[in-house]
Amino acid sequence: MTGTRLATGKGREQMPAIAIIGAQWGDEGKGKATDLLGSSVDYVVKFNGGNNAGHTVVINTPDGKQEKYALHLLPSGILTPGCTPVIGNGVVVDLDVLMEELDGLEARGVDTSKLVVSASAHVIADYNRTLDKVTERFLGSRRLGTTGRGIGPTYADKMNRIGIRIQDLFDEKILRQKVEGALELKAQVLTKVYNRRAPLVEETVEELLKHADRLRPMVRDTGLLLNQALDRGETVLLEAGQATLLDVDHGTYPFVTSSVTSRANATHGAGIHPGHVDQCFGISKAYTTRVGNGPFPSELSLDEGPGMHMAQIGNEYGTTTGRPRRTGGLDMVA
Repeated sequence: MTGTRLATGKGREQMPAIAIIGAQWGDEGKGKATDLLGSSVDYVVKFNGGNNAGHTVVINTPDGKQEKYALHLLPSGILTPGCTPVIGNGVVVDLDVLMEELDGLEARGVDTSKLVVSASAHVIADYNRTLDKVTERFLGSRRLGTTGRGIGPTYADKMNRIGIRIQDLFDEKILRQKVEGALELKAQVLTKVYNRRAPLVEETVEELLKHADRLRPMVRDTGLLLNQALDRGETVLLEAGQATLLDVDHGTYPFVTSSVTSRANATHGAGIHPGHVDQCFGISKAYTTRVGNGPFPSELSLDEGPGMHMAQIGNEYGTTTGRPRRTGGLDMVA
Protein backbone atom coordinates (compact mmCIF):
# COMPACT_ATOMS: atom_id res chain seq x y z
CA MET A 1 0.00 0.00 0.00
CA THR A 2 2.56 2.55 1.07
CA GLY A 3 4.96 1.38 -1.61
CA THR A 4 2.85 2.89 -4.40
CA ARG A 5 4.68 5.75 -6.10
CA LEU A 6 3.69 8.46 -8.54
CA ALA A 7 6.11 9.27 -11.35
CA THR A 8 6.91 12.95 -11.91
CA GLY A 9 8.00 14.71 -15.07
CA LYS A 10 11.50 15.27 -13.73
CA GLY A 11 12.28 11.62 -13.30
CA ARG A 12 11.77 11.73 -9.57
CA GLU A 13 9.54 9.34 -7.68
CA GLN A 14 6.87 10.82 -5.46
CA MET A 15 5.05 9.16 -2.61
CA PRO A 16 1.30 9.60 -2.79
CA ALA A 17 -1.31 11.01 -0.53
CA ILE A 18 -3.84 8.48 0.73
CA ALA A 19 -7.40 9.41 1.71
CA ILE A 20 -9.52 7.61 4.31
CA ILE A 21 -13.23 8.40 4.00
CA GLY A 22 -16.27 7.19 5.94
CA ALA A 23 -18.66 5.41 3.57
CA GLN A 24 -21.75 5.54 5.81
CA TRP A 25 -23.10 8.05 8.36
CA GLY A 26 -19.92 8.04 10.44
CA ASP A 27 -18.50 5.89 13.24
CA GLU A 28 -17.25 3.28 10.76
CA GLY A 29 -13.78 2.99 12.27
CA LYS A 30 -11.80 5.65 10.35
CA GLY A 31 -9.68 6.33 13.42
CA LYS A 32 -8.75 2.66 13.70
CA ALA A 33 -7.86 2.52 10.01
CA THR A 34 -5.74 5.65 10.36
CA ASP A 35 -4.00 4.19 13.38
CA LEU A 36 -3.21 0.97 11.50
CA LEU A 37 -1.60 2.96 8.68
CA GLY A 38 -0.04 5.58 10.95
CA SER A 39 3.31 3.87 11.42
CA SER A 40 3.76 3.73 7.62
CA VAL A 41 3.05 7.39 6.84
CA ASP A 42 4.79 10.64 7.64
CA TYR A 43 1.83 13.03 8.01
CA VAL A 44 -1.79 12.53 9.04
CA VAL A 45 -4.06 15.43 8.11
CA LYS A 46 -7.55 16.21 9.35
CA PHE A 47 -9.05 18.13 6.45
CA ASN A 48 -12.63 18.96 7.42
CA GLY A 49 -15.07 19.35 10.29
CA GLY A 50 -14.28 20.24 13.86
CA ASN A 51 -14.97 18.78 17.28
CA ASN A 52 -18.41 17.61 16.11
CA ALA A 53 -16.82 14.32 15.09
CA GLY A 54 -14.81 11.88 17.16
CA HIS A 55 -12.40 8.99 16.73
CA THR A 56 -11.90 6.32 19.37
CA VAL A 57 -8.50 4.68 19.04
CA VAL A 58 -7.17 1.79 21.17
CA ILE A 59 -3.41 1.27 21.20
CA ASN A 60 -1.20 -1.33 22.84
CA THR A 61 1.22 -0.04 25.46
CA PRO A 62 4.75 -1.43 26.02
CA ASP A 63 3.59 -3.21 29.18
CA GLY A 64 0.98 -5.20 27.24
CA LYS A 65 -2.04 -3.16 28.26
CA GLN A 66 -4.46 -1.28 26.05
CA GLU A 67 -5.12 2.46 26.19
CA LYS A 68 -8.29 4.00 24.77
CA TYR A 69 -8.20 7.56 23.40
CA ALA A 70 -11.19 9.61 22.30
CA LEU A 71 -10.10 12.31 19.85
CA HIS A 72 -12.51 14.98 18.65
CA LEU A 73 -10.38 17.63 17.01
CA LEU A 74 -6.91 16.15 16.82
CA PRO A 75 -5.92 13.83 13.96
CA SER A 76 -5.50 10.20 15.00
CA GLY A 77 -1.87 10.36 13.88
CA ILE A 78 -1.00 12.28 17.02
CA LEU A 79 -0.78 8.91 18.78
CA THR A 80 1.85 7.56 16.35
CA PRO A 81 5.48 8.32 17.26
CA GLY A 82 7.34 9.87 14.34
CA CYS A 83 4.18 10.91 12.50
CA THR A 84 3.35 14.61 12.13
CA PRO A 85 -0.34 15.35 12.82
CA VAL A 86 -1.83 18.28 10.90
CA ILE A 87 -5.05 20.25 11.39
CA GLY A 88 -5.71 21.47 7.85
CA ASN A 89 -7.16 24.67 6.47
CA GLY A 90 -10.56 23.02 5.97
CA VAL A 91 -11.09 22.46 9.70
CA VAL A 92 -12.90 24.77 12.12
CA VAL A 93 -11.08 24.92 15.45
CA ASP A 94 -12.47 25.27 18.96
CA LEU A 95 -9.37 26.47 20.80
CA ASP A 96 -10.60 25.38 24.22
CA VAL A 97 -11.22 21.84 22.95
CA LEU A 98 -7.84 21.76 21.22
CA MET A 99 -6.00 22.68 24.40
CA GLU A 100 -8.06 20.30 26.53
CA GLU A 101 -7.24 17.41 24.20
CA LEU A 102 -3.55 18.28 24.17
CA ASP A 103 -3.50 18.52 27.98
CA GLY A 104 -5.29 15.17 28.26
CA LEU A 105 -2.83 13.40 25.98
CA GLU A 106 0.22 14.99 27.59
CA ALA A 107 -1.02 13.92 31.02
CA ARG A 108 -0.97 10.34 29.72
CA GLY A 109 2.57 10.67 28.40
CA VAL A 110 1.77 11.26 24.72
CA ASP A 111 4.19 13.53 22.87
CA THR A 112 2.11 16.24 21.16
CA SER A 113 4.99 18.51 20.18
CA LYS A 114 4.79 17.72 16.45
CA LEU A 115 1.22 18.99 16.00
CA VAL A 116 0.85 21.54 13.19
CA VAL A 117 -2.19 23.81 12.76
CA SER A 118 -3.03 25.64 9.55
CA ALA A 119 -2.86 29.43 9.73
CA SER A 120 -5.91 29.48 7.43
CA ALA A 121 -8.17 27.27 9.56
CA HIS A 122 -11.16 29.10 10.98
CA VAL A 123 -11.77 29.55 14.71
CA ILE A 124 -15.06 28.82 16.47
CA ALA A 125 -15.99 31.91 18.45
CA ASP A 126 -18.23 31.65 21.49
CA TYR A 127 -21.03 33.58 19.80
CA ASN A 128 -21.26 30.83 17.17
CA ARG A 129 -21.60 28.13 19.82
CA THR A 130 -24.46 30.12 21.34
CA LEU A 131 -26.13 30.63 17.96
CA ASP A 132 -25.86 26.92 17.16
CA LYS A 133 -27.61 25.91 20.37
CA VAL A 134 -30.41 28.48 20.35
CA THR A 135 -31.14 27.95 16.65
CA GLU A 136 -31.51 24.21 17.18
CA ARG A 137 -33.88 24.74 20.11
CA PHE A 138 -35.87 27.27 18.09
CA LEU A 139 -36.45 24.68 15.32
CA GLY A 140 -38.27 22.38 17.75
CA SER A 141 -39.57 19.29 15.97
CA ARG A 142 -37.70 20.37 12.82
CA ARG A 143 -34.32 20.33 14.54
CA LEU A 144 -31.43 18.82 12.63
CA GLY A 145 -29.69 17.09 15.51
CA THR A 146 -26.53 19.20 15.46
CA THR A 147 -23.95 18.84 18.22
CA GLY A 148 -24.38 22.50 19.24
CA ARG A 149 -20.65 23.16 19.03
CA GLY A 150 -20.79 26.10 16.64
CA ILE A 151 -19.57 24.19 13.60
CA GLY A 152 -22.34 25.23 11.18
CA PRO A 153 -22.34 28.95 12.08
CA THR A 154 -18.54 29.05 11.76
CA TYR A 155 -18.62 27.52 8.29
CA ALA A 156 -21.38 30.01 7.42
CA ASP A 157 -19.11 32.86 8.58
CA LYS A 158 -16.36 31.45 6.39
CA MET A 159 -18.62 31.56 3.32
CA ASN A 160 -19.94 35.00 4.31
CA ARG A 161 -16.35 36.22 4.64
CA ILE A 162 -16.75 37.37 8.22
CA GLY A 163 -14.88 34.47 9.81
CA ILE A 164 -11.97 34.52 12.25
CA ARG A 165 -8.88 32.58 11.15
CA ILE A 166 -6.04 31.19 13.21
CA GLN A 167 -3.63 33.77 11.78
CA ASP A 168 -5.88 36.61 12.98
CA LEU A 169 -5.08 35.71 16.59
CA PHE A 170 -1.57 37.09 16.19
CA ASP A 171 -2.64 40.61 15.22
CA GLU A 172 -4.94 41.99 17.91
CA LYS A 173 -5.92 45.02 15.84
CA ILE A 174 -7.12 42.90 12.93
CA LEU A 175 -8.80 40.45 15.29
CA ARG A 176 -10.76 43.22 17.01
CA GLN A 177 -11.88 44.64 13.65
CA LYS A 178 -13.11 41.23 12.52
CA VAL A 179 -14.96 40.56 15.76
CA GLU A 180 -16.63 43.96 15.57
CA GLY A 181 -17.75 43.23 12.01
CA ALA A 182 -19.16 39.82 12.90
CA LEU A 183 -21.00 41.09 15.98
CA GLU A 184 -22.74 43.89 14.10
CA LEU A 185 -25.16 41.28 12.78
CA LYS A 186 -24.89 38.48 15.33
CA ALA A 187 -25.63 40.73 18.30
CA GLN A 188 -28.87 41.80 16.62
CA VAL A 189 -29.88 38.21 15.93
CA LEU A 190 -29.09 37.01 19.43
CA THR A 191 -30.92 39.83 21.21
CA LYS A 192 -33.89 40.53 18.93
CA VAL A 193 -34.64 37.04 17.61
CA TYR A 194 -33.50 34.71 20.37
CA ASN A 195 -33.67 37.04 23.40
CA ARG A 196 -30.07 36.31 24.41
CA ARG A 197 -27.45 38.70 25.72
CA ALA A 198 -25.23 40.10 22.99
CA PRO A 199 -21.56 39.32 23.53
CA LEU A 200 -19.22 42.26 23.94
CA VAL A 201 -16.35 42.82 21.53
CA GLU A 202 -13.74 43.04 24.30
CA GLU A 203 -14.82 39.84 26.05
CA THR A 204 -14.88 37.98 22.73
CA VAL A 205 -11.41 39.21 21.79
CA GLU A 206 -10.09 38.27 25.22
CA GLU A 207 -11.60 34.80 24.92
CA LEU A 208 -10.03 34.25 21.50
CA LEU A 209 -6.60 35.52 22.57
CA LYS A 210 -6.21 33.46 25.72
CA HIS A 211 -4.54 30.54 23.91
CA ALA A 212 -2.62 32.58 21.32
CA ASP A 213 0.83 32.28 22.93
CA ARG A 214 0.59 28.52 23.31
CA LEU A 215 -0.81 28.12 19.82
CA ARG A 216 1.77 30.26 18.02
CA PRO A 217 4.57 27.62 17.69
CA MET A 218 2.12 25.13 16.17
CA VAL A 219 0.91 27.39 13.35
CA ARG A 220 2.26 26.94 9.81
CA ASP A 221 1.33 27.32 6.18
CA THR A 222 0.27 23.68 6.09
CA GLY A 223 -0.37 23.61 2.34
CA LEU A 224 3.27 24.54 1.74
CA LEU A 225 4.44 22.11 4.43
CA LEU A 226 2.55 19.16 2.92
CA ASN A 227 3.49 19.91 -0.69
CA GLN A 228 7.14 20.09 0.29
CA ALA A 229 6.79 16.76 2.12
CA LEU A 230 5.27 15.13 -0.96
CA ASP A 231 8.09 16.55 -3.10
CA ARG A 232 10.57 14.88 -0.73
CA GLY A 233 8.86 11.53 -1.30
CA GLU A 234 7.04 11.39 2.04
CA THR A 235 3.55 9.96 2.48
CA VAL A 236 0.53 12.01 3.58
CA LEU A 237 -2.61 10.39 4.97
CA LEU A 238 -5.80 12.47 4.69
CA GLU A 239 -8.33 11.65 7.40
CA ALA A 240 -11.99 12.65 7.00
CA GLY A 241 -14.18 13.87 9.81
CA GLN A 242 -17.67 12.35 9.68
CA ALA A 243 -18.71 10.52 6.50
CA THR A 244 -19.99 10.55 2.94
CA LEU A 245 -23.71 10.28 3.73
CA LEU A 246 -23.35 13.38 5.93
CA ASP A 247 -21.72 15.39 3.13
CA VAL A 248 -23.35 18.82 2.80
CA ASP A 249 -23.85 18.29 -0.96
CA HIS A 250 -24.17 14.55 -1.39
CA GLY A 251 -25.58 13.44 1.95
CA THR A 252 -29.15 13.23 3.25
CA TYR A 253 -29.68 17.00 3.11
CA PRO A 254 -30.66 18.88 5.28
CA PHE A 255 -29.73 16.27 7.90
CA VAL A 256 -26.05 16.59 7.12
CA THR A 257 -22.93 18.18 8.51
CA SER A 258 -21.64 21.60 7.43
CA SER A 259 -18.61 20.51 5.43
CA VAL A 260 -17.71 18.39 2.43
CA THR A 261 -16.79 14.99 3.85
CA SER A 262 -16.02 13.14 0.62
CA ARG A 263 -12.73 12.51 -1.17
CA ALA A 264 -13.37 15.65 -3.24
CA ASN A 265 -12.53 17.84 -0.24
CA ALA A 266 -9.58 15.82 1.02
CA THR A 267 -6.94 17.68 -0.95
CA HIS A 268 -8.76 21.03 -0.87
CA GLY A 269 -9.03 20.95 2.92
CA ALA A 270 -5.37 20.00 3.19
CA GLY A 271 -4.06 22.49 0.61
CA ILE A 272 -2.49 20.01 -1.83
CA HIS A 273 -3.13 19.16 -5.49
CA PRO A 274 -5.85 16.55 -6.18
CA GLY A 275 -3.43 14.58 -8.32
CA HIS A 276 -1.41 13.67 -5.24
CA VAL A 277 -4.06 11.23 -3.99
CA ASP A 278 -3.07 7.81 -5.23
CA GLN A 279 -5.49 5.72 -3.19
CA CYS A 280 -8.77 6.33 -1.39
CA PHE A 281 -10.24 3.90 1.13
CA GLY A 282 -13.91 3.99 2.04
CA ILE A 283 -14.46 2.56 5.52
CA SER A 284 -17.68 0.71 6.31
CA LYS A 285 -19.03 -1.38 9.16
CA ALA A 286 -20.84 -4.69 8.66
CA TYR A 287 -23.97 -2.92 9.84
CA THR A 288 -25.02 0.74 9.85
CA THR A 289 -25.28 3.39 12.57
CA ARG A 290 -26.32 7.01 12.65
CA VAL A 291 -26.24 9.76 15.31
CA GLY A 292 -28.82 12.53 15.20
CA ASN A 293 -31.89 13.01 13.06
CA GLY A 294 -32.49 12.18 9.41
CA PRO A 295 -33.54 9.29 7.19
CA PHE A 296 -32.23 5.82 7.93
CA PRO A 297 -33.97 3.23 5.71
CA SER A 298 -32.49 0.12 7.32
CA GLU A 299 -32.96 1.33 10.93
CA LEU A 300 -33.94 -1.13 13.64
CA SER A 301 -35.58 -0.03 16.89
CA LEU A 302 -33.30 0.57 19.86
CA ASP A 303 -36.14 -0.32 22.22
CA GLU A 304 -35.79 -4.04 21.78
CA GLY A 305 -34.58 -6.85 19.56
CA PRO A 306 -31.76 -6.72 16.99
CA GLY A 307 -31.30 -2.95 17.11
CA MET A 308 -30.58 -2.93 20.84
CA HIS A 309 -28.42 -6.04 20.50
CA MET A 310 -26.20 -4.34 17.90
CA ALA A 311 -25.98 -1.19 19.98
CA GLN A 312 -24.91 -3.13 23.07
CA ILE A 313 -22.45 -5.46 21.36
CA GLY A 314 -20.92 -2.64 19.33
CA ASN A 315 -20.90 -0.16 22.24
CA GLU A 316 -22.68 2.27 19.93
CA TYR A 317 -22.53 5.58 21.71
CA GLY A 318 -21.30 8.74 20.02
CA THR A 319 -17.65 9.56 20.79
CA THR A 320 -18.46 13.28 20.81
CA THR A 321 -22.08 13.48 21.98
CA GLY A 322 -22.39 10.36 24.12
CA ARG A 323 -25.80 9.82 22.53
CA PRO A 324 -26.82 6.25 21.65
CA ARG A 325 -26.36 5.64 17.95
CA ARG A 326 -29.29 4.52 15.88
CA THR A 327 -28.53 1.08 14.45
CA GLY A 328 -29.66 -0.89 11.43
CA GLY A 329 -28.68 -3.39 8.79
CA LEU A 330 -25.99 -2.86 6.18
CA ASP A 331 -27.50 -0.58 3.51
CA MET A 332 -25.65 -1.31 0.27
CA VAL A 333 -28.02 0.93 -1.73
CA ALA A 334 -27.10 3.97 0.36
